[in-house]
Amino acid sequence: MCSHQTVLLEEAVEALRIKADGVYVDGTFGRGGHSRAILARLGSSGKLIALDRDAMAIAAAMEIADPRLAAVHAQFGALREVIRRAGKAHVDGVLLDLGMSSPQLDAADRGFSFRFDGPLDMRMDTSRGQTAAQWLEQSSEREIREVIKRYGEERFAKQIARAIVAARSRGPVDRTRQLAEIVAKAVPAREPHQDPATRTFQAIRIHVNQELEELALMLPQCLEVLNGGGRLVVISFHSLEDRIVKQFMRTHSQPGALPARLPVRAHELPKPRLRLIGKPVFPSRAEIAANPRARSAVMRVAERIAA
Repeated sequence: MCSHQTVLLEEAVEALRIKADGVYVDGTFGRGGHSRAILARLGSSGKLIALDRDAMAIAAAMEIADPRLAAVHAQFGALREVIRRAGKAHVDGVLLDLGMSSPQLDAADRGFSFRFDGPLDMRMDTSRGQTAAQWLEQSSEREIREVIKRYGEERFAKQIARAIVAARSRGPVDRTRQLAEIVAKAVPAREPHQDPATRTFQAIRIHVNQELEELALMLPQCLEVLNGGGRLVVISFHSLEDRIVKQFMRTHSQPGALPARLPVRAHELPKPRLRLIGKPVFPSRAEIAANPRARSAVMRVAERIAA
């Protein structure tokens, strides 16, 4: 089992532009790489609120003996409520690293990876919700096909869904290697340097955890909780996540739309709520060489404009 290497560590923390007495949120604690770097820059009166829906991540956070850190077992869609319960009305920065942690991927019993044989679970929060195996057992061929196509952007989704349904008629599809083998046999062509099951595993994981819905729920809350000048920093790892983040930041960095031909003075125009900061940031060649899992990462940064 390998240790987790935090992607774009210095770049993300630098982008937050941390104030010594500020209040910050790490919306995805993972194994705490970003959180530790934020704490290192905070003064004694600063505060960091760290969220994660994975109980193992929260257990890791509890090992950090620092009174400035408040670790909360919650999905980041609960951001506004978590901040309120922490006794804060607003914060000075929010960081979201949407990637999987290495301990999650490398633990066979979590079911995220086909590199190890284990139960087909895939839940970020193992205390609630359907497992991937349960979802595959109960869903129609059409539902399976649509999820694999939409969230995995898999061109062979139809063949894969058909193969899964055929396999489950012979017995439960409830092991990671079992699903990977079903997919491999169903895919007529392979992409170089990528296992044929990669997109299918990604799609099912996203669906089981409602990852894109959580992201879409959380981003508007950032506008409500960020102080003027506060930064929103998001690291995405695939195009569907990045598309949501990019569109959100772009939309709120422009004046609001008005009905056509409505006479309005310039000072009455709806003001943008965000300012885009710099261009998208990608890992360096050196970081990718040291940590191949960083290769698909992209970081976007926006700043809250004071009302």
